[in-house]
Parts: sequence; structure tokens; C-alpha cells
Amino acid sequence: MANKMFDLAGRVAVVTGASRGLGQWIALALAEAGADVCITARDQNSLSETKEKIEALNRTCITSAQDVTDISSIDETLSKFENITGAVDILVNNAGYEQTSPSLEVDEQIWDKIIGTNLKGAFFWSQAAARRMSRRPHGGSIINLCSLTSYVGIPTAVPYGSSKSGLLGMTRALSAEWAPLGIRVNAVAPGYFRTAMTEGFYQDKGWSAKMLDKIPQKRFGDGSDIGGAVVFLASGASAYITGQCIPVDGGFLASI
Repeated sequence: MANKMFDLAGRVAVVTGASRGLGQWIALALAEAGADVCITARDQNSLSETKEKIEALNRTCITSAQDVTDISSIDETLSKFENITGAVDILVNNAGYEQTSPSLEVDEQIWDKIIGTNLKGAFFWSQAAARRMSRRPHGGSIINLCSLTSYVGIPTAVPYGSSKSGLLGMTRALSAEWAPLGIRVNAVAPGYFRTAMTEGFYQDKGWSAKMLDKIPQKRFGDGSDIGGAVVFLASGASAYITGQCIPVDGGFLASI
């Protein structure tokens, strides 16, 4: 019974920004749960490693180069996936961008790139996917990648925190609007995970020690931590859950 609740066999998942880090971990977790997976990144070649790992699990993997800030290409990309797989059941809005900067030095270019990637792109990917999901008898599941900055203020990360706070609000609003269509919209908020995007922070031993001291579980997150939460929200095990954000943070938010 428990395994069937989390079984994604016969489902098709789309993961944006899946060439590395959290996106790759999430794509692999969905494949391990039985889903066929369509993945995107700005550079087609960067997707080859994720594709190989998914296919090693005997799951279908379709790749496409797509920049989430290029709104005009979203529908075309989803149509490509749907024409090959026959369906889109799950969307994970993982693609993201971060650039820390003192707020007095943030310019319009930095602001637009962060907001455009993390919030605007996620909305229009969700919209395009929802149009397809609403035509299917079992609807679908959309999962957004929020952040600890959806809840707390981090100095020098104002554009990023603004985008992720907005993404949390968007998750709640879309869940209420799209529930009658059978579409669930949830989110996860990763805590401290060591990825290519955040590697610079972890190179600082003092910073790492300081962060570990703030995490009750005294460790950083790994691939299985984020993958398990996303599979749960994508599966029938969470059928009565929508509009929620699950912090995957080792207890960080609960302890502050």
C-alpha cells in the first residue's frame, strides 16, 4: 500500500533547470519513483549527464534547451514534450538564479534577471502546464522550489528573497484557483544544500561551521532529502495537500 501511494509509474514529469544540483537530484528521484522525465536547461549539452542517469533507471528521458526567461519558448517546449510522451502530469519549477549584492548596489539588470528567472519564469511555466493538465481527468501536480528566503530576510540577497517570497505567494494563490481543475500546487523550501550554484559559500570553512551550528540536525542536505519531498508532493500520497510549502532544512526554520 505504501509503495503504491508513492508510485509514479505511467506519469510524465517535467523538471526545469535539471542539468545539475537540486534539479538533477529531483529528476532522478522522480525517475526512481517510476516517472518518465522531461528536463530542460539553458544549454542542451549540459543535460547529457542527467539524461544518462535517468535512462540507466530504465525510464524515458526527453531533453530540451530552454531559458525560463524566454517566455515565448515555453509553450513550444511543453508541446514538444507532450507530443513525444502523450502527457504532462507533473511540473517542477526548479530553474533558479542567485547573485548576492549589497542592496544599495543592485541595478535593474540584476533585479530583472533574478525575478525573471525565479518568479516570472515559474509562473509562465505553471500557466502553460496547467492548460494541459486541466484537460486530463486526474489533473496534475505543480511543485515550486521556494527557499529559506521565502520566510526570512537575508542581507545582500534582497532580489533573490523577493523572488522566492513571491513564489510562495504564487504557490498559495494558484493552488486556490486551480484546485477545481484538479491541479495541486505546492512547494518545497530547501535549506542548506551544497550545489554548484552555492559552492562558493561552502569553500569558506568558517561560514560552513557557522551554518552547521544553526541546523538542529547538524548536517547539510543531500539529494535524497530534496528528492523524497518532491516525490511525496508529486504522488498520490499527498492527494489532499495543496497550497503548502515544506521546508527541507534539517530543522533550521523551526529553531530560529
